[in-house]
Amino acid sequence: MNAPGLALRLHDVHVSLAEQEVLHGIDLSFVAGRWTSIVGPNGAGKSTLLKAMAGLLSVTGRIFLFDQALMAMDRKLRAQQLSWLGQNETASDDLRVWDVVMLGRMPHQDWLAAPDAKDQAVVETALRATQAWAWRERSLGQLSGGERQRVLLARAMAVQAQVMLMDEPLANLDPPHQVDWLEQVHCLTAQHTTVISVLHEVSMALHADDMVVMQAGRVVHQGACADAATHRAVEAVFDNRIAIHSLDGQWVTLPKLARDSS
Repeated sequence: MNAPGLALRLHDVHVSLAEQEVLHGIDLSFVAGRWTSIVGPNGAGKSTLLKAMAGLLSVTGRIFLFDQALMAMDRKLRAQQLSWLGQNETASDDLRVWDVVMLGRMPHQDWLAAPDAKDQAVVETALRATQAWAWRERSLGQLSGGERQRVLLARAMAVQAQVMLMDEPLANLDPPHQVDWLEQVHCLTAQHTTVISVLHEVSMALHADDMVVMQAGRVVHQGACADAATHRAVEAVFDNRIAIHSLDGQWVTLPKLARDSS
């Protein structure tokens, strides 16, 4: 495990899609072992930023994973250190749940090697952690959207990467399983895993350690989730249509109607 420091660094990162610049000179640093949530309105560039950090997009500028240039890293090493859970992840509906999660162990296996005892133990742990163990012999196509999402989360966890990137990981999850996801993230950071997630649910995002606030392809703020400056930045990018309040020791967002004077 790397010593505490910076897990990811971006310097002057630009991304263009369909000949249109989507990210404009992003400079960011992510402290190892912490959970950072990325929020902002639709079209802010959140998912594009996460894909750039996953090495899935062509970028100009520099991205470093634990002080190594991301795109210059050996692919297998990068896959061991960086796991990815994207939106609308696809996998064959015919695959067994067990086999889907075992795919997360591929970066640690030799070419065409059979899973060993450690691989099997890691997959079992991930399935139990996401409460998907009971479906291990079922095919992915037999699952609901929420169940499928939990299996894909287990696959990402099975990598045992030092950095986990997750784009809308709460999609299709009901409230109890959203709480389970929060608990899993806190367990991961307690084990010094760095978690970076894009979330639409701002109240859930406020449970993170730190927050990146984006608008129109730019970072407008980065700071601790508990900081008042972070709250003001979040409210501003959503046109002050929401307000962040403290309720029972947690930060929550409430709609702010035009007639509200507060």
